[in-house]
Amino acid sequence: MKNPWLKKNPWLSMWLSGANAVASQARAQASAEASRQTRRTIDQGTKDMTRLWTELWWPAASAPVAPKTTRRPKASGTQRARRR
Repeated sequence: MKNPWLKKNPWLSMWLSGANAVASQARAQASAEASRQTRRTIDQGTKDMTRLWTELWWPAASAPVAPKTTRRPKASGTQRARRR
């Protein structure tokens, strides 16, 4: 007598194919996210190290320079009236 467990089962084959496709997609997404996080971490570390060494060697160069603003002198009451 033949063993029934060794027979081909098309329904099981389709189910396993679908499960394999879903697992493959999940694995690809997880791998892509890990790559993005790794790249982001390396970029941030590079920026931090560059900033650190820049501040150590050239402290004045790393200080932010405030933009110079020019203010108009305050107008007296008669000058304000003339402008209107």
